[in-house]
Amino acid sequence: MALSVQEIAHKVDNLKRRYAARDARMGDVLSVRRGEMTAIFSDYFPEGMSKPMVANFIDIAARDVAEVLAPLPSFNAVPTNTTSDRARTFADKKTMIVNNIVENSRLQTQMYTGADWYITYGFLPIVVEPDYEERLPRIRVENPLGAYPEFDRYGRCVAYAKRYVKTIAELAVEFPEYETQIVGRNPDMADWNAPLEMIRYEDKDQIILFLPSRKNLVLRRTKNPIGELTVRIARRPGIDEDPRGQFDDVIWVQLARAQFATLAVQAAERSVQAPLALPDDVDEFAFGPDAIIRSQRPDLIRRVGLDLPTAAFTEQNILEREIRLGSRFPEGRTGNIDASIITGQGVQALMGGFDTQIKTGQTVLADAFQDVLGVALKMDEMLFNEEKTVRGTHQGAPYEITYNPNKDIKGDYHIQVRYGLMSGLDPSRALIFSLQALQANLVSRDFVMRELPWSMNVGLETQQVDVERLRDNLNGAISAMTQAIPAMATQGQDPSMLVEQIAKIIDARKKGTPIEDAVLDVFKKPEPEVSPAVEQGAPVEQAPEEMMMGAPGEVSPAGEPTPEGAPPPDIAAILAQLGG
Repeated sequence: MALSVQEIAHKVDNLKRRYAARDARMGDVLSVRRGEMTAIFSDYFPEGMSKPMVANFIDIAARDVAEVLAPLPSFNAVPTNTTSDRARTFADKKTMIVNNIVENSRLQTQMYTGADWYITYGFLPIVVEPDYEERLPRIRVENPLGAYPEFDRYGRCVAYAKRYVKTIAELAVEFPEYETQIVGRNPDMADWNAPLEMIRYEDKDQIILFLPSRKNLVLRRTKNPIGELTVRIARRPGIDEDPRGQFDDVIWVQLARAQFATLAVQAAERSVQAPLALPDDVDEFAFGPDAIIRSQRPDLIRRVGLDLPTAAFTEQNILEREIRLGSRFPEGRTGNIDASIITGQGVQALMGGFDTQIKTGQTVLADAFQDVLGVALKMDEMLFNEEKTVRGTHQGAPYEITYNPNKDIKGDYHIQVRYGLMSGLDPSRALIFSLQALQANLVSRDFVMRELPWSMNVGLETQQVDVERLRDNLNGAISAMTQAIPAMATQGQDPSMLVEQIAKIIDARKKGTPIEDAVLDVFKKPEPEVSPAVEQGAPVEQAPEEMMMGAPGEVSPAGEPTPEGAPPPDIAAILAQLGG
């Protein structure tokens, strides 16, 4: 039975009280990320200071981790029977359908922000919504601020509430049919920029949008179109059910670093502006550059020294190590690696904690994406069951398919989501790892190409590599022929024909002809002329070249049997004999 709006409002109030501590932590981290530390913690900074004097380490670390975690995994439908061509075709088509949904949702672009939210706040809601214009489901990554998911004992999200804050003017434009209730009966007295809280609640029965401050005014209410929750939550692992971000416990260290930097600046300023100490015989003195002070003891004229304790600088280094340890952000990510440990083992030790958190995040997101894509396929089949043509790119190759969800999805909502073996590694380390694995014969070239952290069409790329390699070999053969010209001239042979053929190849290349086509045109064998005697069936005497080659079945001068109908040797074979 669907809940009433009053029951939902009461439920949301309880959720906000339960997660009040979590919301406060998220608000503090957001303020630090925005650079508003001095406004939130004004008691720790001198009056008049609007910004801290140190780099925003938490924001830098969060962006770096998010950019490594953001690349999407591969989405593939696995055939139920790998030996059946029909099952493989069905799986390939469903794979293209899923990748079109991902591409149409611009999920890769969203994940650069979504991965940041996941790292910073400890969880990430992912919503699947129907797009009635494109006639496709759309995946949307949502801000965890003000989100209140509910889970059953198996960890499945069964209800989801999201709090939005908008101005009265924005709500009046979005919902003009409720403008009177939103603004009030006297629009001239209303504060159009005043914020209003709007709640979106969803469970398996319904989706409702209402305003608690306007007597639970219902703006939208609809039955859940697929009969299950369309929201999935990626939760960062922790010791309890309360999600915690990666920087919840280090904002105070960042605050201490900012405070120490402020004190250091103040100490330097006071040291420069310290008072002058003068001997007793000085009655008058001038200020400013090139000022003259007359005294019998000029050696006593100096500024009063303000010694800075060395412990302050030591404490700054300790705080920097603490914030790196607490945020699990190694010093190697900023390129600052001590020279004594620039070895493979040292770098691996520095980056070990960073790599493990990336792999953990990928595992959590892969599970969430698998559920999200299952919901998207179910929504496509239930709401948009019509024939449609979609375009997209899969593994670097464009495609266009026409499908019907009832026929090509057919109730099969399972999708394999897999991050590559080298996903999360930077390109240089991924390349080194792949080359070492190839050298040890642990994997094949095809496997390495499919696991590289960028998208490519492996089949087409392999063909292109083979073509380039064969072209290099053909260029090498032409170069070898050129090198044989002096030897031919020394032995009294006429190399003019060979020189002419190479010149023709160079001329063809200047015109843009591919090397293989130029070689075929230049070294094309002439068609044999058939004499009238042969046409009439008369016996033909054997040519001297054929006598040298030997009759079919005989043994050649090199000691090898001559096959029947073997062609005469080409120019490359003659050059090979000249080369010994």
